[in-house]
Amino acid sequence: MKVFYHASPIHCIEILEPRVSNHGEPRVYLSRKRENTLVYLSNAVEKYCRETGFAHEGPWYKWGSYGFQNGLVRIDEYWPGALEETYKGVPGYIYAADEVPGMEEMKDIPDAVATSQPVPVLGCEYVPDACEAILTAAEAGEILVRRYHELPESMLAWIDSCIKREYEEARDIPTYRHFLEGKFPEITAALE
Repeated sequence: MKVFYHASPIHCIEILEPRVSNHGEPRVYLSRKRENTLVYLSNAVEKYCRETGFAHEGPWYKWGSYGFQNGLVRIDEYWPGALEETYKGVPGYIYAADEVPGMEEMKDIPDAVATSQPVPVLGCEYVPDACEAILTAAEAGEILVRRYHELPESMLAWIDSCIKREYEEARDIPTYRHFLEGKFPEITAALE
């Protein structure tokens, strides 16, 4: 039996309903690999805004400093301690499904599928601490983690230019700007 996984902070979901994300369309995203969903247990923008008391209503801008390397999720720390700041102490749920109606393969994300249709839930796993789950998966060789101090100079330069561009483009997304100002003050202060 094929199993697909989806991460959420919400408990007791029986049907995964399509929701609008950064892509602008209501979709349900799932992965064939459980460990690939761990990065979705916490959204750094939402967590930072809540912790700093930044008021917001409506959907949150999604942030994820990860990509894929040799078919594995690779989490890159864009600032020192980013892994713990984003995931430590964050509980969540990984939902399993065996049927994904209207499923489409995601060409740019390995092992991922998406659908615009509701997906019935087969089971649910509670994850008490997303950071511990990520570190356990990394120790097992199921995902990769690159700490900030391990990033090559070329990556640090790319982060600098990326944050500058993202900050300029986020004029109408106050939560994202607040996050970028808080996590990258040396970069964003020069842009004001």
